[in-house]
Amino acid sequence: MEAQQVAEARVGAGAAPTEDLPTRARTVAAVAASHAIAVDGAARFPAEAFQAVKAQHLLGIQVPKALGGEGLCISDVADVCYQLGQACGSTGMIFAMHQIKVACIMRHMGENATLQRMLRRLCAEQLLLASSTTEGQGGGNIRSSEAPVEHQDGGRITLERKASVISYGAYADGVVTTARRAADAAASDQVLVAFFKSDYTLTRLQGWDALGMRGTCSEGYTLKASASAEQIIPEPYEIIHARTMVPFAHLLWGSVWTGIAASATARAQAFVRNAMRHSGQLPPGAPQFTRALASLRTLRGMLTTSLRRYEQCMNDPQALAALDFQTLITLTKVEASELAAQTVMSAMRACGLSGYRNDSEYSIGRHLRDVLSSPIMINNDRILANLATPVLMSPMASSLRD
Repeated sequence: MEAQQVAEARVGAGAAPTEDLPTRARTVAAVAASHAIAVDGAARFPAEAFQAVKAQHLLGIQVPKALGGEGLCISDVADVCYQLGQACGSTGMIFAMHQIKVACIMRHMGENATLQRMLRRLCAEQLLLASSTTEGQGGGNIRSSEAPVEHQDGGRITLERKASVISYGAYADGVVTTARRAADAAASDQVLVAFFKSDYTLTRLQGWDALGMRGTCSEGYTLKASASAEQIIPEPYEIIHARTMVPFAHLLWGSVWTGIAASATARAQAFVRNAMRHSGQLPPGAPQFTRALASLRTLRGMLTTSLRRYEQCMNDPQALAALDFQTLITLTKVEASELAAQTVMSAMRACGLSGYRNDSEYSIGRHLRDVLSSPIMINNDRILANLATPVLMSPMASSLRD
């Protein structure tokens, strides 16, 4: 990428670019890739990449045109996640998490004028939304909240919650968070609330010195917020979770992990080709490149199938609630995370010591560390355990006994 192009990508949110989406995504990916090593090494927010994201007006791409967005579909968003994942895992994951929250607001706000204005402002100002769904002792159980929304006079609400993780919270322009509906509500009776940065304060509880995805800056905070009650998304979180939160999360996270795996596989291919040019023979790890390529193709095919299935039924509440769809979308996350990690590991083995070293042009260390986050982002064991009972009662399970 030419220096002038990089400079143009950093100008900030101004007039909307005229290029097509793939070109804009490649522009951002080039900036993200050029800073990925520094972001990982210092565990810092990928500021340069998100200056480029805002310059290319990518934060509101799925918002309807009537509200200032581009009205693009989840497959378009997934393609951007895939490209950014190839360049920098942290950049791709932050972009994915933002888009998940935008989808939750967009698909469940109804005729709420306050939330519509929020989306208009998001598109116009290119605002970055963080996600806060983990809390206190519940950890990764996002279907349980401890802190309640407190209703005040004058149509105001307050919320104070100890969030074990708010990824890039200090760098976001707003946060979308789960909470108990009221002080006397059950932990599973939740709402989703959207706050602007001016609505809340963050007090740091713990830092973020992790193995991978270091640039997500997933620190813990006490969140104290005060805002209009109209900023509560009207539909219960139970519905949002099943129809939007889970499908978007699993499909967009999966796209990022697939991008990481594709980048690692490309490095393995370059290593094998270089070895062939210099020695005329395949290096010892060449079979592992074949293995990486095969698992990458399986991963991409599975993700494409799941995306198409979701797009076919995403506006059909009955189909979304069906056990076969919920099983499909849940297992997509499990299988994508396992396959992505397997693919990156095979790519590293194909490169041998050159892939293991951090100072090699064929290094796959960052890719491996980033992708190893995938099985524990909503832990696969928790997912499989939660799925066990309904699957045992399904017709498929019954037929297997016969």
